[in-house]
Amino acid sequence: MEYSKLISVSGFSGLFELLNSKNDGAIVRSLDDDTTKFVSNRVHNFSHLERIEVYTIRENVNLLEVFKAMNASTEALPNQKDAKAVKKYFEKVYADMDFDRVYDSDRKKMIKWFTVLKNKNIELKLSDEATVEEAEA
Repeated sequence: MEYSKLISVSGFSGLFELLNSKNDGAIVRSLDDDTTKFVSNRVHNFSHLERIEVYTIRENVNLLEVFKAMNASTEALPNQKDAKAVKKYFEKVYADMDFDRVYDSDRKKMIKWFTVLKNKNIELKLSDEATVEEAEA
């Protein structure tokens, strides 16, 4: 499974692998329970993880940069339901984050998504990085 095929679907919790897209929606597989379903784009919005950016005190960064910092950190992941612990965690792991514009719910979601990615052993790499590395080889 590739990071570039992962999406978030509004109205559903968790992450999904995009299997196929159609004019009126997409066929997705849940990373939580491996169920496959059709999701209509008339009702739901799709967000590719590759395209999500996080506010920082400098320029916005791709969500993958935050995930990479989390992966490199020796800090233990906090309980995602404890907003104060999550904020303290990100203050240590990614201090450049703009804590006024990145809401508690977003930080909690980052913890949850990162945990899923780690459990599924998904390589944290953008599709552009993959094509550059293949071209160099």
